[in-house]
Amino acid sequence: MPKEKPKVNIGEVIRSYRSQRGLSQGDIERRTGLLRCYLSRVENGHTVPSLETLAKIAEAMDISLAEFFPGAETPRDRDTQKMLGELSEDEIRFLSEIKRHSSGLSEGDKRLVLAMIRKMATLVPPPPRKAAPRRSLY
Repeated sequence: MPKEKPKVNIGEVIRSYRSQRGLSQGDIERRTGLLRCYLSRVENGHTVPSLETLAKIAEAMDISLAEFFPGAETPRDRDTQKMLGELSEDEIRFLSEIKRHSSGLSEGDKRLVLAMIRKMATLVPPPPRKAAPRRSLY
């Protein structure tokens, strides 16, 4: 019986997630210890990582291993997608930036930052949303 060729190009999936999170191959290298040239070979389809290596890459990008494989969506993933669908692109970008910079913080520091954000949100009213410019019909 011939082996079925995988339908997932794991390198493309890794590159896509990495780009979405604003991470470079160097960022992944620093977080995993995997060499940048190895990551390049994986992303370009020249090398297929082991499951253990894939788990390291997923952890470095703060995603679950299952996210690399289509159809492996969990209820938590569906809930997250639903919540993200309710946010604007600016809000998603802002949250991604916070997540990227908060990865090195201790739990106490994370709680402090969250408390500061809550305090700021109650003190400062949100800016009014700008209406899209109207086009003239003439």
